[in-house]
Amino acid sequence: MSNSEKGVSPNDEEVNSASAGSLNSPVLGQPRKVKWYRSTFFNALILGLCNFLAPGIWGAMNSLGGGGEEKPYLVNAANALTFGLMVVSCFFGSVVVRFIGIKWTLIVGTMGYAPYAAGLYTNNRFGDEWLVILGAALCGISAGIFWMAEAAIALSYPEPYNQGRFLGFWLSFRVGGQVLGGIINLGINANRSTSGSVSYTVYLIFIALQALGPFAGLLLSTPAKVQRKDGIQVQLQVTNSIGFELKSMVKLFISQKFSLIIPLICQAVYTEAVMFSYEGLWFSVRARALGSFLSGVIALIIGNLLGAFLDTKRISLKARTRYAFFFVVAWQGMCWIWASVVTTEFNKTNPIYDWTDPGFGRAFVLFLFWVAGFQLNYMYLFFLVGNLADDQEEVVRIAGLLRGTESAAQCVSYGLSSVNIMAAVGSVYLNFGLWAMAILPAWLIVKQVGVAFGDKKIDRETRALREASDNE
Repeated sequence: MSNSEKGVSPNDEEVNSASAGSLNSPVLGQPRKVKWYRSTFFNALILGLCNFLAPGIWGAMNSLGGGGEEKPYLVNAANALTFGLMVVSCFFGSVVVRFIGIKWTLIVGTMGYAPYAAGLYTNNRFGDEWLVILGAALCGISAGIFWMAEAAIALSYPEPYNQGRFLGFWLSFRVGGQVLGGIINLGINANRSTSGSVSYTVYLIFIALQALGPFAGLLLSTPAKVQRKDGIQVQLQVTNSIGFELKSMVKLFISQKFSLIIPLICQAVYTEAVMFSYEGLWFSVRARALGSFLSGVIALIIGNLLGAFLDTKRISLKARTRYAFFFVVAWQGMCWIWASVVTTEFNKTNPIYDWTDPGFGRAFVLFLFWVAGFQLNYMYLFFLVGNLADDQEEVVRIAGLLRGTESAAQCVSYGLSSVNIMAAVGSVYLNFGLWAMAILPAWLIVKQVGVAFGDKKIDRETRALREASDNE
């Protein structure tokens, strides 16, 4: 039996042995030198930069609590519209890739973010609400295909032994936007120890940064031009008919391997509106800015540590997948118990915490842990779905379904958080329940990774290598 044939065995030990062969394994192709501006690291940098300038800055605004507004309700309603439209654009993402390719899909996807920031600016300075809604709609249309495209790129471009680090590096830029937003806002509002909206100057900076997103996307290499150290060419294109793609998306969505992780996806991303509403309701302007900065730094560090662990060759794929799952679930459980206690109290006492107030630490550290847990769960989801796709076209589909499901959950989350009682405490209880219900279905899939499912990433790479050899 050849090494490449062993590489597709579902047996976990054989899969792990193939992975351990690193660059010298025929499964992964022959080692070679690459041009730095075509390397997977450079493309991770560009993908991260696009993420930073688009959803990263979006996250920076929302990490200020309710988009930086005095009360979070209008922004939560606008975000619900954004995510509602993203459900549709994510679902049709593979169709868009078929016509314009993955690179231009990513570029077009960055174009709707600046209008969103402009809407928050006009509302903050002039009290206008119409551009908040229009900006949210434009953001939703473009962001759905952006999210799908960047996820597909992140799952397809890197070598198998660099998948976790690629994910960690790429997602660092998302929280990097949050860190930058916190620094900017903290510098401008450091003396504001009361509640209220942030300075409108912050939004002008955010608009300028988000307008640079499409230009950063131009630097990304197309799949055919990516140079990997294992010598395998990236295959990331969709050539089937529109009807075939839509039917395939529906079939994949209702398949057991995806449907069982839907609760895990929903409970993970529902948290975003919950934790940002928490920050916007119970903290002063400068405390919110500090939270945006510190939580981003913590999430950046812990996300990259998880990425390094997921690439560890000394531990089998089966063990890595399971250990990470239990760690992420336990972290979240701790946060939900903590949050249920403090928000029940806050809903009765209605505090506004500044960093000089007694009890600030107890309330503030929860937000830091929340953001870190969100990053861990977010990254783990990408790692998990990357081990579910059978071929490169299915990578595009599963990326679109992942992002579409995320968007649907966030649409509901932000919509409910536009209601006072849900923003204050109701969504915390609801998210706690979603977390509990997601564990068992997700485990039924997690326990098959590295066993019945084998190593899907290695399988896809092996198939691509064989096809390339057959065509020569």
